[in-house]
Amino acid sequence: MLHLIPAPLHRAGLRLAHALRKRWWRLRKPRLQGCRVLAIDGAGRILLIRHSYGSGQWMPPSGGLRRGEAPLVAAVRELREEAGCGLDAAAQVALIVEALHGTGNAVHVIAGRATGAVRPDGREVIAAAFFALDALPGDMPAGLRADLPGWVAAYRG
Repeated sequence: MLHLIPAPLHRAGLRLAHALRKRWWRLRKPRLQGCRVLAIDGAGRILLIRHSYGSGQWMPPSGGLRRGEAPLVAAVRELREEAGCGLDAAAQVALIVEALHGTGNAVHVIAGRATGAVRPDGREVIAAAFFALDALPGDMPAGLRADLPGWVAAYRG
């Protein structure tokens, strides 16, 4: 049904919803759980995306876990929703706790082999591309840039 809304209007709605969600998190301080997906292609490159809301920086696909949802299941779902591709041989490589807009966020870092064509929807995700670890884009969080090689090595090991 959301596909019936014109893409520019949909993106504006996502930006508004994200702003409201951040305020809610700062006020209520819920315990969040999420996943970050390291989808690796056959050439060993990692998939990064840019959302239409938030910082606009390149990041791995990610999202929240639904109530009772297993991290591996959430990772496959989020990758399909955000990039249109699949994930095979998935494994958790890290669990990190980080601050997210005034609350704690337990993030399950899941790595696996990307399968199928990458097809961002142009609404939530406005760009998606694979990058070699030694050629990551400049417009991404420094901490994430530092952590990616170790997580990929943990997956391969």
